[in-house]
Amino acid sequence: MTVLDSFDSLQRELDAAVEVVRVARQRRDTFKAALATAPDVKVVWGSGSLARSTQLQPVHDVDLVIEFDPDQHPEWGQDGDSAEEAIERCRDLVHELLSVESGTYAHLVRQVNTAGRNRAAKCFIDPPDADNAFTVDVMPALRRTDGILIAFKSERRWMLADPEYLIDQVADRQREWAQFRPLVRMLKYWARQHTTETGRVKSLVMEVLALDCLHEGNRPEAIKNFFVEASTHSLQVEDPARLSGAIQPDLDIAGLRRALEDSALAATAAVRAVANNNQAGATGHWQDVFGDAFPLVLPPAGEPDPGPRPIRNSPQG
Repeated sequence: MTVLDSFDSLQRELDAAVEVVRVARQRRDTFKAALATAPDVKVVWGSGSLARSTQLQPVHDVDLVIEFDPDQHPEWGQDGDSAEEAIERCRDLVHELLSVESGTYAHLVRQVNTAGRNRAAKCFIDPPDADNAFTVDVMPALRRTDGILIAFKSERRWMLADPEYLIDQVADRQREWAQFRPLVRMLKYWARQHTTETGRVKSLVMEVLALDCLHEGNRPEAIKNFFVEASTHSLQVEDPARLSGAIQPDLDIAGLRRALEDSALAATAAVRAVANNNQAGATGHWQDVFGDAFPLVLPPAGEPDPGPRPIRNSPQG
């Protein structure tokens, strides 16, 4: 077993099961087909990590955007109650077309919740205790030439965004380098293992950071170089379309930088260990980065165990 075998094992652990992804996409497509039948809907399309193929196991939710016909809702897009009205219209459509009791298109959705939801109607399909249960978030939007307007209920306003931009950026990088999406999933997993004083780093922060700092190469070198470069990044991570501002306004930048610096040191030591033909030592360093999910390579028979590695002051959660 080698370091690359350990990377393969971790990747299998992180990637969502094919059957789970198939069911998620099947349900997404049912929603799209149903909602597209409404007379005031122009088009329905998928967004979020499933649309970008950067989702981790388990698949928690599916994100959909409903573009409504502005001619049928001329008051929408203006500050005031129209943001809430648009989200409630999504709820009504899902209930009419897809509720388990009386859906006219399919019997699928147990409950639709808009209370406390700022941008979307959250649709519950599976029982809460079901394995691999997930929800569908249905977000209203209005198309403009420079992006789409998204309703923000709590702010009583609509804001310009372009989620398709990130979808296209990730797809372009994947076409250039087949390891981009798999390694993005690995970095999002890394973020799950680390907390800062303000909590977890959002997965979307890591995904956008990867567009800047993750470059083509073999997997260990690419990951090492990511941490080295990201540790000196400004970490002012914003919407890549330059429309929505900071992705995580409360991000603990100092805490994230410390975690990136610790991982850069460990990853550099891991790559150096492989160059010195020390596969076992390398996986130990990679475990400092990714935690116990990264499998260790045992030292060759007869070779002394080097003992425990120094404990790093890394904000692992």
